[in-house]
Amino acid sequence: MKNNEDYTELISFIEKKIPFNKYMGITVQEAENGFARLSLPYRPEFIGDARRPALHGGILSTLIDTCGGVALWTCCYVSDAIATIDMRVDYLRPAPLEELMAESRVRLMGNRVGNVHTQVFTLDKPENIIAEGRAVYNIRRSKAKT
Repeated sequence: MKNNEDYTELISFIEKKIPFNKYMGITVQEAENGFARLSLPYRPEFIGDARRPALHGGILSTLIDTCGGVALWTCCYVSDAIATIDMRVDYLRPAPLEELMAESRVRLMGNRVGNVHTQVFTLDKPENIIAEGRAVYNIRRSKAKT
């Protein structure tokens, strides 16, 4: 994918070939070099404490991790392997019971390690950041350049 603006193969891989992403309903809304925007539809099963009610923190961290990985993958080839080394999530406010969006930007891209910053928000209130994440990913380069 390097130096190739068509991310169709990457988007298909993320949405259709990673079973967990497919199960969660995660979709790629936008992808460009060093950037990704993903959405996660609301499902009642995602509620953490029903007394609040708010979405479970694990849902937010899943979206942050996935979006960060996609942003990094836009700087690599689909055949490269991306794995999370470390991730920090700051939960800033309760996540409402609605569709979530995440935006990730690559902050540092090395040959074997990448650093990404992610923000989670709702579509109708993008200025209200629900959670932020910073993650470090390992990149294992494939011999095949696809």
